[in-house]
Order: sequence, then structure tokens, then C-alpha cells
Amino acid sequence: MSSELSVLLIAAASIGLFHTLFGPDHYLPFIVMSKSGKWSLRKTALITFFCGVGHVLSSVLLGIIGIVLGIAIIQLEAFESFRGNIAAWALIAFGLIYFVWGARQAFRNKPHQHFHLHKNGVSHTHTHTHNNEHIHVHIENENENETVIPWVLFAIFVFGPCEPLIPLLMYPAAKVNFWSLIFVTITFGVVTITTMMSIVLISAVGISFVPVSKLERYTHALAGATIFLSGMSIQFLGL
Repeated sequence: MSSELSVLLIAAASIGLFHTLFGPDHYLPFIVMSKSGKWSLRKTALITFFCGVGHVLSSVLLGIIGIVLGIAIIQLEAFESFRGNIAAWALIAFGLIYFVWGARQAFRNKPHQHFHLHKNGVSHTHTHTHNNEHIHVHIENENENETVIPWVLFAIFVFGPCEPLIPLLMYPAAKVNFWSLIFVTITFGVVTITTMMSIVLISAVGISFVPVSKLERYTHALAGATIFLSGMSIQFLGL
């Protein structure tokens, strides 16, 4: 392995790691949706993995198109930046819509008491929630949410760019070294996806031990708010 390729691989691994660590949109949506949706670790891992693969491959495809057509790096990065804006706004919109839906669910599921007086003179009160009482009416919508939400996240991540990947792809390509291009791409992708999955799964396991019974009915709203703030931080703070 040449020293030049070694430097490229170290750069690819380092940028993949820090690009993911400092981008909360790479893991926060999966952590909060895993909790609010009560996903299993297997489901959480699979959704995170496929979203990560789509996230990386979309930029790889763009980079390859740029190489084949001879498009300048500046032009590719400009397009990636445009994609990034769209993806950030999509994350903001998704978080806001999910927050509103979660807040509505929390309001409908507010526990309250009813007083009952029987003919024999015995009286009692009991606590219940209308949402649980009529769960059979809404179960179809819940199943639809479980199916749609992973696809929404996948679409957002496919459209979201990996800006650092473009110059990493173009440099070895400019040297007309096909294998360097392959190794750099694989290194960046593996490190990015591994970092995403590690943070998500470790956090999901950790959160599972936190007692949140009193906040149970607010988990959807809190998840939506977290995703909304994550998108805002990407769009306006450049994280």
C-alpha cells in the first residue's frame, strides 16, 4: 500500500467518524424513534443500517457521475449543499408534524376519573384513558405509522448528502487510480455506518433502563421535538 493511499484511507476514516459524531441528524432520529415506537434492537439496527447505506451511496453515485462526466468538484459540492438544505428542511418538517401528532395523542390519552353509583348504594371511582379504551379504532393507524416512518427516514437520509465524500472520491480519481477510489469509498462508508449504529444502539440500550413511565404518553411528542431541533441545528447551526 502506497503512503499516498494510506493517508487517503486515514483521512476517509477520520472524516467519516467525526462527520457522523458531530452530525446529530445521523443518530438522534433513530434513538428517539426507537424509544417512542418501541422498536426492538434488531429493528432499530436494521433501519439505522439501511438509512446509513442509502445516505452514503447517494453521494457515492453523485461522485461517480461527476467523475464520468468530468464535473468540477465545486459544482458537485454546490449540488450537495443544495441537497443538504432540502434534507434539513425535510427533517424539520417531519419532526414538527410528528410532534403535533404526538401532542394530540398525549392529550387524548390524558388519564381521568369517573364516579359510579350502583343501585345497591355502593359507589366507586376508576381511572382510564379514552385512547386505550378505543384502541381498536386506531390500531390500523398505528400500524400504518410503523410502516411509513422508517420509509420517511430512509427517504430523508438518501436525499441527505455526505459532503466530505466528494473531495475524497475526486482526489484518487484525479490520479486515475480505480482501486484507491474503491478503498476510500468503502472505508468512509464502513466507518460512517458503524459509527451511526454504535451510537444509536448504545443509546437505545441505555435509555431502556431509564424509568419514563410518567412520561410514557409524551414520548411521541418528545421524539418529534427532538427530531425538529436536530433539523434546526443542521440548517441554522451547520452541525
